[in-house]
Parts: sequence; structure tokens; C-alpha cells
Amino acid sequence: MNRFDFTPYRRTMVGFDRLFDLLENHNRLNSGDNYPPFNIERRGEESYRITLAVAGFKPADIDITAQQNLLVVQGKKADEAPAGQYLHVGIAQRGFERRFELADYVRVDAANLEDGLLTIDLVREVPEAMKPKKIPVGTQKVLTVVSDTDQAGSAAA
Repeated sequence: MNRFDFTPYRRTMVGFDRLFDLLENHNRLNSGDNYPPFNIERRGEESYRITLAVAGFKPADIDITAQQNLLVVQGKKADEAPAGQYLHVGIAQRGFERRFELADYVRVDAANLEDGLLTIDLVREVPEAMKPKKIPVGTQKVLTVVSDTDQAGSAAA
């Protein structure tokens, strides 16, 4: 079992507790079950796509929930009586739950189910106030000392 020790980083980095907890707990939470298989694709500078192979599921069988920093995809098959007797069952009929941790300001843009593939488009929209800004050098106002005679002259006026 691989275990990373983030203690040296925790001592010097403030405000990254959530990130370290995610990294330490990732293997424990996601070990074992690899169903359904999925891809994560970067489609642009600020856009991503998650594709899950959900053959046999209908749109009504799938529930997608987006919370702050968490995307949960659940599939629940309705109990249907088979028309005949199965001799071999190779297509998974079991329910599933997949969780994806999302970065700050990532939101779900669209979800589509086509040809047994569920695609979820994600977009990162950083608020204008959080975007980096260029600060020009040399354009600051010159500070001047306010003297008592300047204040007395403006008070008399």
C-alpha cells in the first residue's frame, strides 16, 4: 500500500488542509470498484469532459448531482422482469456511484447520454475578482505632505 506523508508540507503551507486530505484519502475511498469505466478529457484551457460507459442505462436511471467541489453520478437500474431466461449475463446490470472531486469554480455545463456513453461537460469559470491582474509600474500618484496652512486655507474658504 502506498502512503504519502505530507507532514513536512502541512507545517509550512497554510490553507491546503483540504487538498492534503483529498490526496491521503483518495486511495482508501476509490480502491476496488472500477465500474463503470470512465475517461476524463481536457477539451480546452477551461473546459473538461467526463465520459462514463453506462451501457444498458436509460436517462431516467441516471442521477447527476453537483455540489460545491463534488460531482456524484449514480445509476440505479429499475427492476425489470426479463422476457426470457438468460443463459449468460455479460452486461452489468448493477447500480453504481461515481464521485469526482472538482476544483474551485468548476461547474457542470451539460450532460448527455448517447450510444451507451454518458458525457458530462465541465467548465471552470473563475470570477473576475479572482483572476490575475496586471499592475502597471510607475502610475501611482505621488504622495504629498499636507501642511497646516493648506488645511487652514481650505477651512476659511
